[in-house]
Amino acid sequence: QVQRDPRFDDLSGEYKPEIFMKTYSFLDSIKKQEKEMVQKQLKKCRNVEQKEKLQWLLNRMTQQEQAQKKQQKLRERDLSLKRQQRVLAKKGKKPFFLKKSEKWKLELAEKYAELKRSGKLESFLNKKRKRNAIKDKRNLPSQKNL
Repeated sequence: QVQRDPRFDDLSGEYKPEIFMKTYSFLDSIKKQEKEMVQKQLKKCRNVEQKEKLQWLLNRMTQQEQAQKKQQKLRERDLSLKRQQRVLAKKGKKPFFLKKSEKWKLELAEKYAELKRSGKLESFLNKKRKRNAIKDKRNLPSQKNL
């Protein structure tokens, strides 16, 4: 019997994220239950090593959840842009596709709006300034070399 990898085989069809998300949406509720279970175990746990492992697992679950939400947001924004293009095309206008840099600028603007709304904009900008200052300092010639 020949084994096949569905990622590279045409028999499996092409990957469509929307269909995939609909088909496996039940996994979200299972992941939520697992996260709650880990949180309960973390509260009860007394062993330091076990507690660290559980904390790491909880952080990982949270990060995966956030990444999935971010990916979903990007997908929805792309879909809305495509819908707008279809509407304009039906009206007889020439389609206009955003460059990668333009999409990135839109994403950055959304991020700043979200930070401003949540009140975390100032702390984010301070961290960014510190990071840039460290980079600049690293790029400056040192006194020893002069």
